[in-house]
Amino acid sequence: MRHFLCACALAASAAPVYAQQPESPRPVPIAVPSADSLAAAPRPECTAPPDTAPPGWTARRGQRATRPDSLCLTRGQAIAQALRYNPQLDVSAALTEQARARKVEGTAIPDPDFGVSFEQARGVFGGGDPTARAVGASLSLPFPDKFRLRGRIGSADVHAAESDAVLTRQLLASQTSQTYDSLLSALRREHDLHEALGLAQDFARKTEARFNAGSVPKLDVVRARLDIAQSENALIANERDIANARAALNRLIGRPLGAPVAAADSLSVPPPLPDLALIEPAALGARPELASLAAQQAGAHAAVSLAREYWLPDIVFGISRDYAAPGPGIITTGIALPLPIFFWQHSNGEIREARYRERELAATLVDLRAQVGQDVRAAYATAAAALRQALYIRDQLLPTAREAYRIASVSYGLGGSSALEVLDARRSLLDAESQYTDALAAANSARADLERATAVPLATLATGDSHAR
Repeated sequence: MRHFLCACALAASAAPVYAQQPESPRPVPIAVPSADSLAAAPRPECTAPPDTAPPGWTARRGQRATRPDSLCLTRGQAIAQALRYNPQLDVSAALTEQARARKVEGTAIPDPDFGVSFEQARGVFGGGDPTARAVGASLSLPFPDKFRLRGRIGSADVHAAESDAVLTRQLLASQTSQTYDSLLSALRREHDLHEALGLAQDFARKTEARFNAGSVPKLDVVRARLDIAQSENALIANERDIANARAALNRLIGRPLGAPVAAADSLSVPPPLPDLALIEPAALGARPELASLAAQQAGAHAAVSLAREYWLPDIVFGISRDYAAPGPGIITTGIALPLPIFFWQHSNGEIREARYRERELAATLVDLRAQVGQDVRAAYATAAAALRQALYIRDQLLPTAREAYRIASVSYGLGGSSALEVLDARRSLLDAESQYTDALAAANSARADLERATAVPLATLATGDSHAR
C-alpha cells in the first residue's frame, strides 16, 4: 500500500509537465531545466548593437559595456570585423603594393651615365696640367615598344596580386563564419548539457524517493548520482571548447585572444541551397583564382613578345665638353644595335622559356576550371547532405527520442520502468541532441564553404522553398 501511495504521489508531481502534449511530432519547447525534454532552444548570449553604435557599447540588453574591450557580434558583424582588422589583409595589401612597385621598376627609364676624364695628366684626377678635361653625360633608352610590353607584364602581375588579395578576403570570411559556428556549437552543447544535468538531477530525485519507499535498490541511486557526475564532467570539458572557440574568433577579428566576445546569433538550420546549375557558372565567372591565372596568361603573352625583341636597337643620347679646349659642348647621338649572330641561343633560350610558360598557364587554366567545378560540386554535395541530416534529425530523430524518454520517465515515476531503461532513453536523447548540434554546425559550416567555393553570396542566387521552422 505504501508503494502504491508513493507511486501516485510521483505521478501527481509529474502530471503538470506532461499534461499538455502537442499533436505535432515536434513537442512544444519548455524552458525549465528539469523538464523531461531538451526541446528548448538556447538563447543568444547577447543582442548585437547596430553597426552605427558608439564605442563602448555592449550588445547585452542594450546597456553600455562594463569593460571597454567587450564585444557582441552577429555572424555578419564578425565577418565584417575580420575583413577590416585581420593581419592577413595587411599581408595581401603589401604583396599587391610589391607588385605595383615591380611594375614601376620594369617600366622605369634607365638613369643617365655621367663621366669625367682627364687625359695625359701626370697626377691622379687631373693633377699636373692634363691636355684634356672632358665632362660628359649619356642616356641609353631601350626600344620604345619594350616599355609597352614591360608595362603589360607589370599590369598582369598587379592584377594577379589583386586577385590573390580577393581570394584572401574570401577565405578569411569563410574561416570566420566557420569559427563563429564552432562557438555557436559549443554554446548550444553547453545548453544541452545543462538541460541534461537538470534531467539527471530530476531522475535522481525520483530514484531517491523510490528508494526511500523501498521499491528500488541502492544501486539505482548510485547510478543516478553517477549520471549527474558525468553530466558535470561533460560541462567542464565543454568550457574548454568554448574558450578555444572564443580565442580563435578573437584572432580572426584582430583582437587579443583573451578579450571577451559574445555571439548574438544562435545555431539554426541554414536557408535552402540554390540549384547547382546556378552555382557552378557563377563560380566559374567569379573565382579569383581564375582571374589571377588569366592575368598571368596576359603577362606571359607579353613576355613572349618581349623576348622576341632581343634584336631591336637601343637609342643612345649623349653630351660632352672638353674644358681644356675652347668651344661649346658636343652632342652625341647614336643607335646601339645588337648583332644576333647566335640567334639560336635566343630562340632556344628566353623565347622558348616564355612560350612554354604560356603553354603551362594555358594547361593550368583548363585544369583549374575543372578543379573549380569539382570544388563546387563537392562543397554542394557536403552542404546538401548536411542540411538534409539536420532536417531529418530535427523532424524525425529528436521527436522520437524525446517521446521515448518521456514515456520511460513517466513509467519510472509510476513504478513501471527500470532505472536502466530510463538511463538508456536519456542517453539516446542526449545522443540525438548532440547529433543535432553537430548537424547544425556542419550544415552552417558547409554552407560557408560552398559560398567560398562559389565566390558570390548564395543569397543573391535563386533558392527553393524555405526549410526554416
